[in-house]
Amino acid sequence: MLGPWAQDLSALPAEFAGGDPFPLVVIDGFLEESFAEELLSEFPSIDAMGRTKDYMFGDKREEADFAKAGPASKAYYDFLLSDEFAGIIGTITGRKLFVDPAFHGGGFHQGGDGSFLDTHVDFNIHPKHSDWLRVLNLLLYMNKDWPAEYDGALLIRTDPKNEPRAILPLFNRAVFMLTSDNTFHGYRKMSLPPGRSRKSIAGYAYELIEEGTLKPRTTSWAPEEGGLVKKTLAKHWTGLAAAKNKLTGS
Repeated sequence: MLGPWAQDLSALPAEFAGGDPFPLVVIDGFLEESFAEELLSEFPSIDAMGRTKDYMFGDKREEADFAKAGPASKAYYDFLLSDEFAGIIGTITGRKLFVDPAFHGGGFHQGGDGSFLDTHVDFNIHPKHSDWLRVLNLLLYMNKDWPAEYDGALLIRTDPKNEPRAILPLFNRAVFMLTSDNTFHGYRKMSLPPGRSRKSIAGYAYELIEEGTLKPRTTSWAPEEGGLVKKTLAKHWTGLAAAKNKLTGS
């Protein structure tokens, strides 16, 4: 299933630890080419996917239950949950990690013309497992023949004020990146021709911690663009989300 890179992982721990601007690795040819093609063929149409719950801070579609899309999708889902893959990401990060089987916030992601995802840092504690610490974002891009003018690059930085590093979302390119309180990322609003979309498959790896060790943090937003209302809401989003969760119990 995996490309030739998986035959020798020896250089990846140092590459991950020294990642720019925070720990990460970029792996081109992540899957065997034929399997990547099969996986792409099972991607649903954008209209068949539900809208993200990122409110005003994002415009894309998501489908967490991607394993049902076809045999390649089920095989990829099973692989991400396997001991083999846990060993790979453990070797790369030096930590004992496991992938969320529910793919909360993950699975198939797709954005068409006008799609964007504002700069943000992800939540830290899984909303349904108070002893799961989110450690690693596992992103696989599925965009064939993607010209640079489409943009849609993953923009990463340690501070919203910094100039970001841009990683184009090219076909069969994986990005494994640390998620913490300063791993800001997102992508800018795209202008795409009819029939084109930005496709990816996202998974998230966790580490078991003692419950109550860390204060839970919701996704925190730092939009580059938008009016006063949007930027004010983003500034106070963590507190607003905490108040909502306390009132609703969710």
